[in-house]
Amino acid sequence: MIGIRDLIDRVVDGKVEIYKGISLQIHDNPEVSNYEFFASKILSEQLIKEGFDVKLDVAGHRTGFDARYKSRKPGPTVVFYAEYDALPGAGHACGHNLFGATSSLAAVALKKIIDEVGGEVRVYGTPGEEGGENGSAKGSFVREGFFDDVDIALGVHPGYEHGLTNKTLANDPVDVEFFGKASHASGAPEKGINALDAIIQVYNASNALRQHLTDDVRIQGVITNGGAAANVVPDYASARFYLRAKSRPILNDLYNKFENIVKGAALQTGAEYKFGLFQNSVDNVVPTPLFDEVYEKHLNRYGEFISRDKIKKGMGSTDVGNISQVIPTIHPNIKIANEYIAGHSVEFREASRSELGLNSIGLGAKVLANTALDIILDPHLLERIKKQHEQNVKNQNKE
Repeated sequence: MIGIRDLIDRVVDGKVEIYKGISLQIHDNPEVSNYEFFASKILSEQLIKEGFDVKLDVAGHRTGFDARYKSRKPGPTVVFYAEYDALPGAGHACGHNLFGATSSLAAVALKKIIDEVGGEVRVYGTPGEEGGENGSAKGSFVREGFFDDVDIALGVHPGYEHGLTNKTLANDPVDVEFFGKASHASGAPEKGINALDAIIQVYNASNALRQHLTDDVRIQGVITNGGAAANVVPDYASARFYLRAKSRPILNDLYNKFENIVKGAALQTGAEYKFGLFQNSVDNVVPTPLFDEVYEKHLNRYGEFISRDKIKKGMGSTDVGNISQVIPTIHPNIKIANEYIAGHSVEFREASRSELGLNSIGLGAKVLANTALDIILDPHLLERIKKQHEQNVKNQNKE
C-alpha cells in the first residue's frame, strides 16, 4: 500500500511537467497588476481539470480566482496563495511565473489525499503583488472575508537561495495631488497658485520628518507631474510616495503625520489637495517560527538546506503580510540560482525560466504539501502554531 507521503511525491512527479509548461507560458506572456488575464486563465483552467471548484473575478479583482476542494471528512482549511503578476518593463524578474505554478501543484498533491485525512484545500489566485492598478490583492481577500474560515496559509517565493519567512515592512502607497491656479509666471505671478510649490513643500518636509523617525521607517517619493511650461504657474502637480514601517501601528502614525504635511503645504500655498492610497495598503509580515520549522523539516527531507550564515532580515514589502496578520502564514524562499542574483533584475528574470528555476516547482510543491499535511494530521501542532501566531501579532510592535 502506498503511503500518503509517497502519494504526494507520485502526484507531483507525474504532473510537474504540466506545471513547468504553464510556468514557461506565463513567463512568455508577462502581465502587470489587474491585467493578468492569461496567467489567471491558464492556472484556473488547470485547477478545474484537477477537480477544483473555481470562481473567477473575486474579491474585487477581475484577474483573481478562488479554487476549492472540500473533503466530506472534517479537518483544517488550508490555502495555497498564488502570485502570477509581472513587473512593468521587466517581465517575471521576481519569479511569479514559478510561484503560481508551485502553489497550484502543491494544492493538487494535497487534494489527492485530503479525502483520507480530512479538511479543505484552496488556491487563492491573488493578483498584483508588485502593486499597480488595483494592486496588492491579498489585502482585498482578507478584507472581504476569504480567510475568515481558514486555518493556515502557505506559499513559497523564488529566491537566489533557500530561506525562511522574513519580517517585512508595512507599506502605504499614497498619491498626493495639488490643484492651484494657472497664470503667467512673469506677467501676473500674483494671480496664480503654484501647485508645484506645494509638492516641493511636501517633499522637503518629508526629508525634515525623517530625522524624527525610527530606523525602520522609510519615506520614498517621486514627483509624477510638475507642470508643463516654465512660464506658466503650474495649476496641477502630483507625487507618489511609499510610506513604510516595521509594523502597522507605527505606519498608521506615520500616515497621519504625512497627511498633516500635505495639509500644511495646502495652507501655505493656497492650493487644494487630494491625498490617499492608490491601491491596497500592505501590512508587515508576522512570522510564525513553529510553522517555518515544519517547512524546513520537509525541505531537509528532500536533501535541501538553509544556510544560517546567510539569513537576512527582509526590508521590502509584500501583501502576504496582510494574510499573516490574521492567520498563521509562511512565505519562505526557494532556491532558483547557484549564486547571488538581485531580485527584479534581468538575471532573476532568466533564472525564473532556467532548469533550476523550473525544478523548484516540484520541490516547492512537495515541501508545501507535506508541511500542510503535518499540520492537518496533528491538531496539537496546529493549536501551538495558532497560539504562537496570536502572540506574535500582539507583540509585533514591541520588537
